[in-house]
Amino acid sequence: MAKFNHKHILTASQFTRKNLEQIFEKARELEPLNKPEKGTDLLKGYMIALLFYEPSTRTRNSFDAAAKNLGAWTLTTESASISSSAAKGESIEDTIRIVNGYSDLIVIRHPEIGSAKRAAAVSEVPVINAGDGAGSHPTQSLLDLYTIEKELGKIDGVSIGLVGDLLFGRAARSLCELVTVFKNIKFYFVSPTSLKMRPDIKNLLKRKKFKFFETEKLDEVLGKVDVLYMTRVQKERFAAEEDYLKVKGVYVLGRKHLRMMKKYSIVIHPLPRVDEIAYEVDKDHRAAYFRQAKNGVAIRMALLALILGKE
Repeated sequence: MAKFNHKHILTASQFTRKNLEQIFEKARELEPLNKPEKGTDLLKGYMIALLFYEPSTRTRNSFDAAAKNLGAWTLTTESASISSSAAKGESIEDTIRIVNGYSDLIVIRHPEIGSAKRAAAVSEVPVINAGDGAGSHPTQSLLDLYTIEKELGKIDGVSIGLVGDLLFGRAARSLCELVTVFKNIKFYFVSPTSLKMRPDIKNLLKRKKFKFFETEKLDEVLGKVDVLYMTRVQKERFAAEEDYLKVKGVYVLGRKHLRMMKKYSIVIHPLPRVDEIAYEVDKDHRAAYFRQAKNGVAIRMALLALILGKE
């Protein structure tokens, strides 16, 4: 296997197709080790710092599980905005310089767009962006794409419907950036006017000659897509609660919608779910979002191993 050529993981747009094939190959190799009784000492002696300024269940715990499956230790800071010296006014840069002295790699989630790049600029150890506000979430898009490949057997030529909060949704934006290294992907953007996909992503798709369509009606795309990517409307991104309430619950996927979808299509979601997927959908074989979340451990194991040179 060729040497992995990324020290930091900061945006979904930094990867080539070869990078993705390398990551997915490593994830498939390590995935069987995602069990307490399995594991490996591949990263024995390494310390992985999990520096989370925003709440997280899947990302933080899957990185924690990934590190421990590989034999590493973890140093975890939850709610760092109030539980660390950030509450006293310490800058991201100073925090990163301090944590450099305790760890071999830093995973950071922060509400500020560009925060991971700021961290990487002063860090001597690798930095992985676990979400920077409404900016990028590269490891989420990696596990999303890994899930699509596992579920459908391919990535080239699939049609993807992105539904919900496309303005603030870093997972949806990151997926669009990532899949542009593949071929013949078609996008359907479904959102209220106030939550439409931002121009930068649409301009990127135009430059790369990918087709995309925009609509406010979910029913219009259900029979056309291979992948239905549901997202929640993110209350924490709105300046005023009344603006959030105007769009809350605008799309709720239920059994009636499943009847309109292709039999081999899948439903994915970065989670957490609020009200945008009815619980009745969970029993359908096309509901892949919990399998998707589990795939996050294998992808993050692969990244930790590749970045730290354990290829």
